[in-house]
Amino acid sequence: MSSTRTASGKTSGKNGTWRNWGGNVSARPAREVTPASVDELAEAVRRAAEDGLRVKAVGTGHSFTSIAATDGVLIRPHLLTGIRGIDRDAMTVTVEAGTPLKRLNLALAREGLSLTNMGDIMDQTVSGATSTGTHGTGRDSASIAAQIRGLELVTADGSVLTCSERENPEVFAAARIGLGALGVVSAITFAVEPIFLLTAREEPMPFDRVLADFDELWTENEHFEFYWFPHTGSTNTKRNNRSAGPEQPVGRLQGWFEDEFLSNGVFQAANWVGRAVPTTIPAIARVSSKALSARTYTDTPYKVFTSPRRVRFVEMEYAVPREAVVETLRELRTMVDRSRLRISFPVEVRTAPADDIPLSTASDRDSAYIAVHMFRGTPYQTYFTAAERIFTAHGGRPHWGKIHTRDAEYLSRVYPRFGEFTELRDRLDPDRLFRNDYLRRVLGP
Repeated sequence: MSSTRTASGKTSGKNGTWRNWGGNVSARPAREVTPASVDELAEAVRRAAEDGLRVKAVGTGHSFTSIAATDGVLIRPHLLTGIRGIDRDAMTVTVEAGTPLKRLNLALAREGLSLTNMGDIMDQTVSGATSTGTHGTGRDSASIAAQIRGLELVTADGSVLTCSERENPEVFAAARIGLGALGVVSAITFAVEPIFLLTAREEPMPFDRVLADFDELWTENEHFEFYWFPHTGSTNTKRNNRSAGPEQPVGRLQGWFEDEFLSNGVFQAANWVGRAVPTTIPAIARVSSKALSARTYTDTPYKVFTSPRRVRFVEMEYAVPREAVVETLRELRTMVDRSRLRISFPVEVRTAPADDIPLSTASDRDSAYIAVHMFRGTPYQTYFTAAERIFTAHGGRPHWGKIHTRDAEYLSRVYPRFGEFTELRDRLDPDRLFRNDYLRRVLGP
């Protein structure tokens, strides 16, 4: 078997099959590289170009699209980890691209610092999360990428660009959510703030009431989200707001029972039953929607924003204009009720304010996110196709890391600055070193 010398100095034979977290995407790269520095990363990019191989970087594989798949060189950044430096005057932190969000959150907390907002899981690498537009929910605070103040990018010729609003500003503007199309991110500088407390109020609420009061719930809370259980009229809502304290975390036993035993263990078993006997799903959904009781707790941000997600699934998520979310959800419920679909996973709804990133799903418009899921191993195409038809009728923008069927022709219509991104791509990667089938579809040839 042939072998290849990697940029980290290790010899790697012909690689096996890479699979993503959801299990729905696989690839067989010609070789994998694990660089331990930006110089080794740049060398790996130059060598791939010399060998006529495409290049893709992959973090933890939490994307459900094939955005990181390649038959060329697969760059694994797990040696590019850790904090490079903290600037307390500028209130920024610079981290290596392969740093997991969990490690970043823990390190920041030890320094008395925090990101302003984050998604609901923290397993991803910082570069993987930002490159695909990962977000949480927020009335005023936006996605993780919107908190970037600078980044370091290895481009197709092996050059290392330092980018910010002052240095290479046009690259900075686009590369915050770059899809891996402009180069390989090697480091990111985030804005941070002194650590604060959030009070979370989790409460069951009827679906119809949530829709009727959605604008009020959004206006009155810094972070509002809810989960609707198809085949029921029930939701679980979550409202997170800053608090002066005192800190009152969820008790260890209660947290284990609700977040691990019920939300992961029992839910996993219920999905096994539903996959084997789909006719049981509506009854299971009714029980699931009532399993968690109301609770209120106050804790540091990452302990409130994020939750363990151990039940594997596949997902589609679209951003629609915030003012269209209620009508979109009504149409989604009508579609499910009139179909023969059996949906065991809740629908997640979040929001984000408009930002200035060309390929952000919230670019230039206040947005609401609607995410539909199916248990891994369960046929999802019929459900997702019907949901996507509803989302696109409202000008929806698909999450770059979640299942969708849109192409460049559609996306160029719903992103006002789409051409700005593709023109920059033409300049930075004219020979398409970072291309794969997914980018060919969503960005064009």
